[in-house]
Amino acid sequence: MVERVCGESTDELLELIWMLKEEGRDGVEDIRAAFPNSDPDAVLSDAENEGLISVAEGRVSLKHSGSHRASEIIRRHRLAETLLTVILEMDEEQVESEACQFEHILSKEATESVCTLLGHPPACPHGKSIPRGACCGRFKRQMSPLVVPLSDLSPGERSRIVFIAPKSHARLDRLGALGIVAGSIIRLHQKSPACILKVEETDVALDPEIAAEIFVKRV
Repeated sequence: MVERVCGESTDELLELIWMLKEEGRDGVEDIRAAFPNSDPDAVLSDAENEGLISVAEGRVSLKHSGSHRASEIIRRHRLAETLLTVILEMDEEQVESEACQFEHILSKEATESVCTLLGHPPACPHGKSIPRGACCGRFKRQMSPLVVPLSDLSPGERSRIVFIAPKSHARLDRLGALGIVAGSIIRLHQKSPACILKVEETDVALDPEIAAEIFVKRV
């Protein structure tokens, strides 16, 4: 199910095409069914005339300029969701409404600052990928991030799991069975040779590679 789209018609369309593509859908009918505007065909035609998309044989694809614009919209929206969820701890309904506003007003500089503050998260709280930005490739951090990989903590530190970005769903299921889920409070005991942490009253040993996929906020 695609996320809610919001904003100006062209931006709505580009955002929707990006999200449908994530689900493996690119048909004109998919867009017509999901587009919130009352006249999706007119918006499709306008975007095609602007050189943002191409339509062929009932399928829609983003051209270079359209893909760049869509990725920036998605990036701002999902970073805003993460900021509002992790830092302000707003409820989901408020987060979605506010994120729709943020995606249209955040400047490039503000977006990079938010991303850096959050530790360049690879995914939003819903597990959707956040497109990378220029700041994500820099080695020098301009400020200390509030959200960091579990592997960045020092032994003895307590933290709350914000999100998990595993390489496979099977790995996510295994972590869930151990009580390692978003929202859990954990304490790191040691980092090597294995990462050992306490989840409630249970000690769990993790491979350092897996620990690097768990993102936390110190508490």
